[in-house]
Amino acid sequence: MTGRIEGKVAVIVGAARGIGKGIAQRFAEEGARLVLADSEAEAGQATADELGATFIRTDISRMPDAEAAVGLALERHGRLDVMIQNAGIYPWQLIENTSPDDWDRVMAVNLRGTFNAARAALVPMKAQRFGRMAFTSSITGPHVSSPGHGHYSASKAGINGFIRSAALEFSSYGITVNGVEPGNILTEAIEMHRGPAFIKNMEDAIPLGRLGTPRDVANAFLFLASDDASYVTGTTIVVDGGQLLPEGSDFRLLPP
Repeated sequence: MTGRIEGKVAVIVGAARGIGKGIAQRFAEEGARLVLADSEAEAGQATADELGATFIRTDISRMPDAEAAVGLALERHGRLDVMIQNAGIYPWQLIENTSPDDWDRVMAVNLRGTFNAARAALVPMKAQRFGRMAFTSSITGPHVSSPGHGHYSASKAGINGFIRSAALEFSSYGITVNGVEPGNILTEAIEMHRGPAFIKNMEDAIPLGRLGTPRDVANAFLFLASDDASYVTGTTIVVDGGQLLPEGSDFRLLPP
């Protein structure tokens, strides 16, 4: 622990489980004052209780919910320094089987949720002439994709475009806007819904030879939220163990 965000007030959306919980744990270690927001009330409250944080049930696809999370941070702590929007959904659906309602739901949470979080946080950050916004994107969409992820890929590519525009618009107010692009991260959901053979296959595609952890992603968010990144805006950090690097599957250097 180095106290890199000691005393900073952070709202973390999508903090109940997985990557979001990892971000919350890492920020708590570094002394941040936290408001955790999630649609899963029971799991979200449990994480908040564990970390001594405040929890609010939030559907980030709804602007009033985003504003309520920011309002709670202001009520409890008097300011908002960091906004992290990590909430996202990724139903597996081929494009031919995706209805307009299916498409709209993914866009509402992943892409509109990013806009809602930024728009709500902008009000106090603009007034105080300081802020750090960071959003969970993905390597899926901006760089790669796979069948069944048409809506998810489009939403994550959209987040990257939004980051660039918001970074330009908010720069005059002392606000930085960035993102993190995780690769394959070993979360509770992966362990629950994927077998050892599937996980091993994913590991074999990663030059560093393992899936990432929520803490790996959280460390990138910590950097972006800290003063170490005061001159970084409008960009994303890829956290994928080198997954994007190989030209093909035969990339490992084997001993003679």
